Amino acid sequence: MDIRPYDLDDQDDVAALWTHKRAFERGLGAGTGGEEKATAYEAKLTDAYRSDWLDWVDRCVAADERCVTVADAGGEGIVGYVFVLPETHRFIWDAAVLNEIFVAPAYRGEGVADDLLEAAVALAADQDLPIDRLILDVDPDNERARRFYDRHGFEAWGELVARPL
Repeated sequence: MDIRPYDLDDQDDVAALWTHKRAFERGLGAGTGGEEKATAYEAKLTDAYRSDWLDWVDRCVAADERCVTVADAGGEGIVGYVFVLPETHRFIWDAAVLNEIFVAPAYRGEGVADDLLEAAVALAADQDLPIDRLILDVDPDNERARRFYDRHGFEAWGELVARPL
């Protein structure tokens, strides 16, 4: 498995990243919140969202090519990714932010997520941050993810709350 920066100029990388982003979003909606959440997450996956999200990824990668790192299985293509916000976003949470991590189901349990997280931690350690932490939000109902983060030394750090707009 090759853990490498995402190549925004490679159309295979772009297509694979979007495929995995959609799976990530659908997994969030379907697995952790019932029909209303699943519908909301599915509804946002429009062509306009794709274009806007990929443009944002490009801007983040321009700030630091390592902020989107992929797991490339050679002939099978990209099988996962991790997205850490670039250092330019450090004042959003005053810490490094692990925005997303996803591994295709066929590759889960193979160490791919461990390798991607290691790349994310290395990037975060290189960032100049007000608070020396790597943070993320994880749904409390996502037991698999919580076990993964617990195994990697993550601890509760506040609680995220939200309200509808």
